[in-house]
Amino acid sequence: MKESATKHIKAGFKKHTLNFIRPAGTSRGVYHTKNSWFLFLSDGNKTGVGECSILRDLSIDDCPGFEDKLQSICNDINAGNYDFNSVLHEFPAIQFGLETALTDLLSTGSHILFPSEFTRNEKGIPTNGLIWMGDRKYMREQITQKLDAGFSCIKLKIGSLDWPSEQELIANMRKQFSASELTIRVDANGAYSFDEALKVLSDLAKLEVHSIEQPIKAGNREQMAALCRHTPVPIALDEELIGVYPYTQKKKLVETIRPQYLILKPGLLGGFKASNEWIELAQKYDADWWATSALESNIGLNAIAQWVFTKNAETQQGLGTGMLFSNNIDSPLTLKGENLFYIPTKPWATVPH
Repeated sequence: MKESATKHIKAGFKKHTLNFIRPAGTSRGVYHTKNSWFLFLSDGNKTGVGECSILRDLSIDDCPGFEDKLQSICNDINAGNYDFNSVLHEFPAIQFGLETALTDLLSTGSHILFPSEFTRNEKGIPTNGLIWMGDRKYMREQITQKLDAGFSCIKLKIGSLDWPSEQELIANMRKQFSASELTIRVDANGAYSFDEALKVLSDLAKLEVHSIEQPIKAGNREQMAALCRHTPVPIALDEELIGVYPYTQKKKLVETIRPQYLILKPGLLGGFKASNEWIELAQKYDADWWATSALESNIGLNAIAQWVFTKNAETQQGLGTGMLFSNNIDSPLTLKGENLFYIPTKPWATVPH
């Protein structure tokens, strides 16, 4: 990025606390609210908007100095002293917000970051139906809703109930739909020990489950590598990727573990350039990937969806999260059945400054 193209840019931000319509349960706890910061970059004629999104107990930049760092960067930008080519390894959420806001500003300043058939409402993006953790009744209700809506891929958060109860939920789905009719993914968020994971993997294989995300906690590379070598069910790395820089470290991780899939959350990984490096490594080491949101508002979700479409990904993505919040930013993003569409005739709501 040439300095002349950015030296007149002015920056500011606004914190926005998103409220969940229903509590979102994971093995790390239950979310009732989630904080985001909208980042604005203006050249005097138009304004680009990005989102810096933090997930409690997961984002590496979930720290007391986060907002101070964001303010410091805005001060540097306003003084003409910020290098937009620099990379904020320790603050990937801010890096993602800066990258998306700048891309928006240098494009149209109207939330069209990557013009495509998607943004012209000519094609949609297939998504998986996400089932949050809860008691058996609540999880069954969610499953029924997603199946009735026409989803052909269901993703269940597992690890909060006892495994036999969760296994029963999956078995009931499989009784209704064969593996060719319904793809079932599960996400453990690191809930199991190594020995527990071995049993769960064996049980999942019998139910023809597509894949499991992060069966054991991140950071146990030797154990994860052993699971990936012998697993009867493909394993996807998720939390394992967070905080891994630079490219040489990413390469070492994938080379060591040899996962079957990578789960890419650009808001947690440091943006699209960082995510593209993971895709390159996945291709090199015979892995596949899909992207998911990290519970961003429609600002971040929109940027991720537009980027994903440019990658020609055919599998279901984890981008059906726009209806989770009571105070989201109204946008052209529309979920019809399992497909996410961008409807240009639907206006964007004003983003709070």
